[in-house]
Amino acid sequence: MDNKRIMAVPKGYAYAVIAICILGIIVGSFFDYSINVALANKNDIGAFFATYGSYFSYCLYPAAGMCIYKGLVRKGERFRMLAVVIMILSYFMAVYYSNSYNGAKVRELFGYAAGESSPLLSFMSWGFWVVLYAWVPIVCFRVFDDADPDKLIMTGTAILAAGIVSDNVNLWLKQVASRPRYKYLLTLEDPMSEFRNWWQMVPNLAGSNDSFKSWPSGNMTIASMMFSLPMLSDVLKKRSEKKNRICFAIALCFVIIYGYNRIHMTNHFLSDVCFGTLITYGIYSVVSSAFLRTVKEETANDRTEKKRRGRE
Repeated sequence: MDNKRIMAVPKGYAYAVIAICILGIIVGSFFDYSINVALANKNDIGAFFATYGSYFSYCLYPAAGMCIYKGLVRKGERFRMLAVVIMILSYFMAVYYSNSYNGAKVRELFGYAAGESSPLLSFMSWGFWVVLYAWVPIVCFRVFDDADPDKLIMTGTAILAAGIVSDNVNLWLKQVASRPRYKYLLTLEDPMSEFRNWWQMVPNLAGSNDSFKSWPSGNMTIASMMFSLPMLSDVLKKRSEKKNRICFAIALCFVIIYGYNRIHMTNHFLSDVCFGTLITYGIYSVVSSAFLRTVKEETANDRTEKKRRGRE
């Protein structure tokens, strides 16, 4: 295992992300409400980004699926069926999650009204997401290097597994905290009367009521998936440390903008945003390190065995 890197970038980058998140949590613990008062200001641009910004993160699912596909196919014909199934499932995940989180906006775009419009419009809105992700596996098939199939398989599996785990951990924590959203508080005559800090948890109060699902930010769980982008860069045919770092910089900028958007659009507090990012980043770091460590150790063992046979 490369002990100097986490998610294909130097450890210092990971420590910086963690430190920023912790700092944000500390600041938010004292000033969450006042920060939202200062920054909250809904507008059309913010609403558009809130709806479609997660698309870039969900592109990672079919990209991860193609990693596994190319790796398995490289291992032999007997794995082709498994490779195809995993590729289809990863593609479905991107379409399903996008439709689940933002499908209502797209259906509205197509003019669909439940119980009034033709069901065909609903199917068309689903097809919108199918088409939107079509380019991802095509491009990834051309640019990913299959010289090390085990690394491809483990990279793709780590991204898929960490994404599923972080999403479900986030959903569970929302129920544990049941923290009121700022946009809900604004509907009250006395918003501060129901404001709660993140540690003032009332488990299972939220239920299915989205107004009490502020902590941690689920959208930041999605956005923070982008930090795995350097891992995909690290399996390119023309890869380099510089490309990995550029991908990290892109991911960092995206996450910061997304975090600001969540506060700006009255959906979350600063501590919600930072916790959502920290939880996802931590899960991705641990899962990717565990999966890729296996590849490093197997490669090292293979080299040792080849040297031993060479001496014999």
